[in-house]
Amino acid sequence: MSGARLAFIPPMEPKLVAKPPGGDDWIHEIKLDGYRAQVVINGPGDIRVFTKSGADWTSKFKGVAEAARELEVENAIIEGEAVVPNKAGLPDFNALQKAVHSDPYAMYLGAFDIMHLDGHDLRDIGCKARREMLYSIIKPNSRIQFSEAIPGDAKSIFYLADQAGLEGVVSKRADSKYRSGPTSNWLKTKSWTIDEFELLGVEREPGKAAFALLADPGTGKYLGTAFITLGRDMKDRLLKRVREHAGPPPEAMKKRPATQWVKPGVKLRVKHLRGDHSHIRHASLLGFSDEE
Repeated sequence: MSGARLAFIPPMEPKLVAKPPGGDDWIHEIKLDGYRAQVVINGPGDIRVFTKSGADWTSKFKGVAEAARELEVENAIIEGEAVVPNKAGLPDFNALQKAVHSDPYAMYLGAFDIMHLDGHDLRDIGCKARREMLYSIIKPNSRIQFSEAIPGDAKSIFYLADQAGLEGVVSKRADSKYRSGPTSNWLKTKSWTIDEFELLGVEREPGKAAFALLADPGTGKYLGTAFITLGRDMKDRLLKRVREHAGPPPEAMKKRPATQWVKPGVKLRVKHLRGDHSHIRHASLLGFSDEE
């Protein structure tokens, strides 16, 4: 084995932007809806898989770790997004969350970068060149697959990703070196959607941000929370409705002491990340449905 034993490297983190960058010096990839993962290979008998924060989840990602063992490398650090595909082949975040606790062989890794290879630190090499090295070691029909760059202009790529119901696009400067932490050399553009949800209650604790508990308007099933970042006037009207529609908590909900519960009937417009509809994520309130 060449060089010192490899260890987890804090990841490079793309900046969130409203639209993808134009120009020919960017690489655009589909943003996979999963968990960021880093595979550290120190020979076939020492392969570990880490989360974005550096937690060792090798036991939860056994399929990916075993696929890494098949790569013809002495040592390497490979980065990607761990996903569980649905029947249509699209990443299913809800299925991934379940698989983490129940099926360590359900995940696939969409590999998009490589920081070390066979004793060489590649972080000072440009992104496009690093990806070419990564592509050269990926095997077909493996649980580790290469995250392909999408040809075309950024605006069209994002439009197609949005129309396909994908999470968005990640754009990377072709010549960017790998540097841990937040960066503007990598940019992420997310797909958002606006839907109507029923308000279950509002949770407010002193010194903390308030958020709304939301349910499916048809079934009343709890789907998640949305931060209340409304202007003062809208926030006052929301809290007024909460007081006017005060009611008991739903039977299926666990006790939440700081929550003001409401009776069914208050509908809200909510902006949230496109994707799995069984649980909303990164949601924010826009207003009341009856005030459009």
